[in-house]
Parts: sequence; structure tokens; C-alpha cells
Amino acid sequence: MVVTQPGSYMVGNMNTDWSSGICDCGEDLPQCCLAFWCLPCFTCKTSREAGQCLCLPLLDAYGLIPPIATSVRVAVRTRYGIEDTVCNDCVYACCCGPCSWCQIAREMKTRKTPIVIINTRTT
Repeated sequence: MVVTQPGSYMVGNMNTDWSSGICDCGEDLPQCCLAFWCLPCFTCKTSREAGQCLCLPLLDAYGLIPPIATSVRVAVRTRYGIEDTVCNDCVYACCCGPCSWCQIAREMKTRKTPIVIINTRTT
């Protein structure tokens, strides 16, 4: 009988800051242009790359606070061990939505850490 589950751990670069600032969209012009010209397409693409549902960001249009942008930002921050607060994530998602999505995409591209799902259940 299993009493406790193994905890998650992060291996690799232990940098606790974002690799680029919220307004550093010029560092990756193709992604910046896609975000500017077709934000829904860009958010769906970025969400999929983050391991989330492809169309989940489309739900952000139905609320004052974009919950999906905030949650994807928190998930990426947690995955890479970036120190920040949920309050800041919420402010960036609300006030700087396109820039926030660009920062998330740049971070995943910079870190290039593959998402590995391990199934420990035997059948």
C-alpha cells in the first residue's frame, strides 16, 4: 500500500528569474508578429506547447480577469522554478495580455525543457 506519493522535482537550470522581461517582445519578432496580428491563434499555439488544451485560451474572452492566461503563466513559472507571485501573474495577464503570452512562449523556447509524462501504473 502506498502511503505517500513521490514529489515533483526539477532538474537542470536553476535560474529563478524569467529569461526575458515582459516587454522584450522584440527578442523574438516572428512570435511577436503572430501575437500582434492573430492573438487567439498565438495563445492557442502557446497553450498547446505548454501542455494545456489547445482551445482553452479562447475562454479568456468571457471574464474580467483572464483565468487561462493567469493559470498558464503560473504553470510555466512553476515548471521552471521561476519565483514570482500569482498577483503579478494576474496583473500581467490583465494589463499586458499579449506581452504576457509572448513572455511565456519565449521562456518555453529558451528553456527547451520537454514535457515528459511518466505512467507508473501497471496494467
